[in-house]
Amino acid sequence: MAKSKTYIATPPGATIKEQLKERGMSQKEFAVRMDLTEKHVSKLINGEVQLTPEMAVRLEMVLGVPAQFWNNLEAIYREKLIKAKAENEMEDDEVLARLLPYSEMAKYEWVPATRDIKEKVVNLRKYFEVVKLSVLDNAQLKSIACRRLAITEKSDFALLAWAQKAKLEARMIETKAFDFEGLKQLLPNLRKMTRQKQEELFPNLQACLAEVGVALVFLPHLSGSFLQGATFRDGKKVVIGLTARRKESDVFWFSLFHELAHIVLGHIAIEGGTTEEDEKKANEWAENMLIPRHQLEVFLEKKDTSEESILRFAKEIEIDPGIVVGRLQREGVLDYNVLNHLRKRYEIFT
Repeated sequence: MAKSKTYIATPPGATIKEQLKERGMSQKEFAVRMDLTEKHVSKLINGEVQLTPEMAVRLEMVLGVPAQFWNNLEAIYREKLIKAKAENEMEDDEVLARLLPYSEMAKYEWVPATRDIKEKVVNLRKYFEVVKLSVLDNAQLKSIACRRLAITEKSDFALLAWAQKAKLEARMIETKAFDFEGLKQLLPNLRKMTRQKQEELFPNLQACLAEVGVALVFLPHLSGSFLQGATFRDGKKVVIGLTARRKESDVFWFSLFHELAHIVLGHIAIEGGTTEEDEKKANEWAENMLIPRHQLEVFLEKKDTSEESILRFAKEIEIDPGIVVGRLQREGVLDYNVLNHLRKRYEIFT
């Protein structure tokens, strides 16, 4: 038997059991008369095996009740079984739907706007491409390498919603098959692109990455996600998603190289997502790729952090001066209110 708030699915076996009781017939005798094993009869009565048309004919012969009656009883049972299961799954999914940032997703037109919780569940199932939302807890679907400023249950669900949108957007970006060696060879050129003008930067960046099988996607920030970026494998391509949140030049490039680090360091192959240690290693890799530690130390030995000195240093190492300023601020060499005009603010439209 299976039940939900609305439905109770009782197997035909319950009726068979009543018929045997009325006749004073044991299951052992019934099994002999039906030419079945006692084990099969037990499963039939408990609804563990389907009552087939052939079985319905046997029941008509043994119990005198028309085969059509048993066929109808089985059909009703199976229908109610499905409906009870669907209703129970809907209730479970309603709980999960309330944890997802549906209103904000609707604001960005990722899902249709609605206040009906059942409609939300159906829309979210279609959005995530799953038969039920509980499937999202599968570790295989949560293999996302990402840079976040904090982790909470709410942010985990926001991350899943955001990453799914990145996946959907990436499908519209044509790329070659992912080329790991090609990506590593491209890294120095990507670093030099930090000095490009904004109007040519983003199209060039997306085109270069597409050549090595990486789809770069820009998406709005979801409240409560604390998300800066995420990376994951999708078919033959790798997807890098970046938010439009706080996109000063140094933040943008650090976020991008942090995500690239997850690819280079093999973190996107980790089932269930990255660890705190993985994130730390990605941070270190990104910092040293943008401004190698030994070059920074040589610069700091001069004890000159004036604007002219920073501009000269940035030109020498072929990097955007805003990235130098941001690095010096994070390391406590400069105050956070100093030379911020060198930190270009990118306008990323999504």
